[in-house]
Amino acid sequence: MTIHVVGNVCVDMSFHLKRLPRAGETLNAQSAGEGLGGKGANQAVAAARTGAAVTLWAPVGNDPAGLWMGERLAAEITTLRLSRLDLPSDRSVVLVDGRGENLIVTAAACADAFDPTAEGALAAEWRTGDVLLMQGNLPIAATVACLRQARASGLFTVLNPSPLPEDVRDLAMVSLLIANRPEAERLTGEADPQLAARRLHALGAEAVVITLGGDGALLQDGSASLHIPPRQAEVIDTSGAGDCFAGTLTGLLHRGMPLAKAAEVASAAAALCVGRPGTMAAFPTRAELFALVPSLKTDIA
Repeated sequence: MTIHVVGNVCVDMSFHLKRLPRAGETLNAQSAGEGLGGKGANQAVAAARTGAAVTLWAPVGNDPAGLWMGERLAAEITTLRLSRLDLPSDRSVVLVDGRGENLIVTAAACADAFDPTAEGALAAEWRTGDVLLMQGNLPIAATVACLRQARASGLFTVLNPSPLPEDVRDLAMVSLLIANRPEAERLTGEADPQLAARRLHALGAEAVVITLGGDGALLQDGSASLHIPPRQAEVIDTSGAGDCFAGTLTGLLHRGMPLAKAAEVASAAAALCVGRPGTMAAFPTRAELFALVPSLKTDIA
């Protein structure tokens, strides 16, 4: 069985500053770096590091950046299905302040033009029992169509609605929704995470996980709710934490770990991530995940 991650991939240019700039202000960064990013690629790599079989479906430009990203991804993910478009490869600028908070701006021509259902290749490869993991980077119509087709084909569907899609009010095509506190509030109008989780479940999602930063995470599975305690961490950079959590959680579920335990381990992985600079570069290695859960070296189920 396979996790099909459908999303974006981009080049991340990150700048670390003492504080974020105000409107019209120019600041000198303390450090800067370039790396592989994009929520689709990030979550695919995090899932693959759990030992799960992952296929990444994503668009890249037909340019040197697209070739570079493909080479980097091939070192992490066994199966790549990259669509090469006659557009510039997507890029993000990530600003990180001294508290680890961030601002991100993305040029997303490839993601905006990508329709994963257009030629039927994706549906031809997935099988009943596979998992589909999506984010909010692609056009909402393409995202919803892909989720609906997958659910109708017997796949377990996971949606991390970030960046937040427009007008998502029907979640019947979602087996598991993973959102942070602000995303959950914007989707439901509920500031209380417990009320937001219940509302998201009522909108159709079978299960909901809301990440709460330093307060841990909240799990809503049917009528039952559970608080996942936070892991202590020295925060350096939070820019990759959500993707680390979502990809790790999905990989662990696919390998047979129960949802509550998978959320605990994903929280531990995200705590490791925020203690390091960078996005994908900060993710726990496979060896570090195996140290958290030694049984990952064999079958969990």
